[in-house]
Amino acid sequence: MLSFNGKRSRIIGVLAISLFLMLYLCGCSTITTAESTAYRSDVVSAATTKGPDPVDTKQQETDPAKEGTCTLSVDCVTILDHMESLPKTKTQLVPADGVIYGPQEVTFYEGESVFDVLNREMQANKIHLEFSWTPLYDSNYVEGIANLYEFDCGELSGWTYCVNGWFPNYGASRYLVSAGDVIEWRYTCDLGKDVEQEAD
Repeated sequence: MLSFNGKRSRIIGVLAISLFLMLYLCGCSTITTAESTAYRSDVVSAATTKGPDPVDTKQQETDPAKEGTCTLSVDCVTILDHMESLPKTKTQLVPADGVIYGPQEVTFYEGESVFDVLNREMQANKIHLEFSWTPLYDSNYVEGIANLYEFDCGELSGWTYCVNGWFPNYGASRYLVSAGDVIEWRYTCDLGKDVEQEAD
């Protein structure tokens, strides 16, 4: 039987891991270690190690008169190698090829974020999207797409995004879209390692 201190330490440990997972999968992690820094710089190619600075959503303005196009896709390909980890009630939700929304050129308006584009296109195509606002990080956090949620495929699983092959370390509401951007929403089963390796 665990002592009171032992139980408290275990609870604190579980809470710390849960917080880290939420921050990492949201793209909001501010926790850096020598290992994590080395990992991200090793995996992401030199051409895509830097992206735009995050914007302040309170100062964000959209101009519907100024349109552009970008490419959007959503996939859960990594789940195909981990179907045994997925609840049986959710296996029918995974497309045979893992592609939920294949790469398509879509319209965006000046001042819109990666999240804005995802939200509009999922609504337009009647694809389920669940998210919540995270004030601390000034961004929406994507919890589930097509009824596939974080932690559905293990404790390290959830949704992440990349733009032009770069995985930002901040939330999708803070990344302004530019003409020609290639936006990918990927389901990861291993805290992003599986999808970032593919992007390298």
